[in-house]
Amino acid sequence: MKKAGHECYHCKQWVNEGDPHDCWTTTESALTRELSDDLQDAYARLRETAVEFGEQRVYASHKSIMFSRKACYFFVRPRKSHLELVVFLGRPIKAPQIRRVEKPSKAKVANIIRITHRDEVEAPITDWLREAYDYAAPDLKVRPASAAQPDLKVRRTPKPKPAGVGRVFRPGKTTTARRRSARARTRRARR
Repeated sequence: MKKAGHECYHCKQWVNEGDPHDCWTTTESALTRELSDDLQDAYARLRETAVEFGEQRVYASHKSIMFSRKACYFFVRPRKSHLELVVFLGRPIKAPQIRRVEKPSKAKVANIIRITHRDEVEAPITDWLREAYDYAAPDLKVRPASAAQPDLKVRRTPKPKPAGVGRVFRPGKTTTARRRSARARTRRARR
């Protein structure tokens, strides 16, 4: 007889019901342990800069180190040859340091930066981190002016349609309501 439980999707190990199992447990030190000295110094400087901004949560998740307030405002993905820094702002940044820009949601733009040395962690990168920290502010009802998106299109409310305009009845085509009632009649007849 097989005990109740499940097979872990990640490590393929059988976990009995009620047994603790966390195969993804990782720490900052585990993620940065095998980095070169230059990259460890660069990460230390990034962390120091971010911690100076104020209250936040720093934690390791899978293969990244997350920096968040109410939501993640940037994260670092350690690689063998560089640190991949992903900064979430309300706008794309156009600068030589930016490798790629992605839009993961309507409100956030991910600006991806590659860092290889401690000296690269200075303005304008530190300014962008500060802007991202302010943009992720949970206590502000309105985003800071520096994070406002330029050239936003104003969405107008649609004009009300006059009565009778909209769906056109086409003979031979059945509407959804007619199809539903026909199905209901068929079910009742089968009983």
